Amino acid sequence: MNDEKVLMKGNEAISEAAIRAGCGAYFGYPITPQNEITSYMAKHMLDKDRIFIQAESETAAINMVYGASCAGSRAMTSSSSPGISLKQEGMSYAAGADIPLVLVNVVRGGPGLGSIAPSQADYFQSTRGGGHGDYYCIVLGPKSVQECADFTFKAFDLADKYRMPVIVLADGMLGQMMEGVVLPREKSPAELPRRDWVVGNLRNRDPRHITSIHLVPEELEQVTVARYKRYDEIKAKETCYEYAGPFNTGRIFYGNGETFADAEITLVAYGTGARVCMGAKELAEKAGIRTAIFRPITLWPFPYRALGKIAATGKPLLTVEMSLGQLLEDVKLSTLEVPGSSPRGEVHLLGHSGGVIPTEEEVFEKIKRILEK
Repeated sequence: MNDEKVLMKGNEAISEAAIRAGCGAYFGYPITPQNEITSYMAKHMLDKDRIFIQAESETAAINMVYGASCAGSRAMTSSSSPGISLKQEGMSYAAGADIPLVLVNVVRGGPGLGSIAPSQADYFQSTRGGGHGDYYCIVLGPKSVQECADFTFKAFDLADKYRMPVIVLADGMLGQMMEGVVLPREKSPAELPRRDWVVGNLRNRDPRHITSIHLVPEELEQVTVARYKRYDEIKAKETCYEYAGPFNTGRIFYGNGETFADAEITLVAYGTGARVCMGAKELAEKAGIRTAIFRPITLWPFPYRALGKIAATGKPLLTVEMSLGQLLEDVKLSTLEVPGSSPRGEVHLLGHSGGVIPTEEEVFEKIKRILEK
């Protein structure tokens, strides 16, 4: 790992991290606010004699990723919200055929064409599969340019480890902002995992058939149930979150973490919303309010049990999001992890839509109103 920091946009950090992770093929189509990814990959993938294609559509791009991955290449595509919607059929096919791929969504306001301003309103689409059928994708939610790089790099390893699509769910703010970032060391070809399931290299073996179609209902159910067992393994091993207790900075935990500090209120947020909460936490603590932040890093699998432990204290939770209650649904589900006899903290929402970003002062005022009740 080179410890030298470079100044990059989030979109550029995503791109460079993908290249260093061994991405051998990128297929994209222009849309704001992720266009820097496509332009960066156009230049630097070709510099390394790797595959870059600006496809004729988002639908074509995701199917090219499917094909490249089947042929043995680490493959990636990216887009922003309306473009991601067009990729959902291909994502379902990849999930149904157990194809590893990485998809980056730099979210903009919606629904429809919406706006080009930052949003988190694609949360349901990402964490509930997005396309048709029973499946999930691993979803990683960065909050900084550094994490844009780190999580993209990690996404390729997770995709190969579990043979499934992995989504990096950023937003227009993270994609466009510039910060110092330490880039990961580039993987050598020898470090990339062996893919003994791919369709290529037929000289010394029988051909392989990769498909998502199973016309016998019982057969389809069997392979889907087996996939869900793999999802259970992911929940046990990969669930991740960050917790910042009162008057403390954050620490990252896997699984269910440790005993949580005694906070008067806990803010729950991810991505840009979590950055806003960091400032609101400082304002609250200057006013003597013991405030914590719980930030899910894996948006799927969501850290229900860990957040449920906080809900069991009976203290309120405030969900801060750039959507109108999508993250809130998972926060409420977390309270179901609380034993029936335990108190459950009330769950509150501060949400914006259309590309509006909450402010630190707004969150602070909401904290005071909740605690004054």
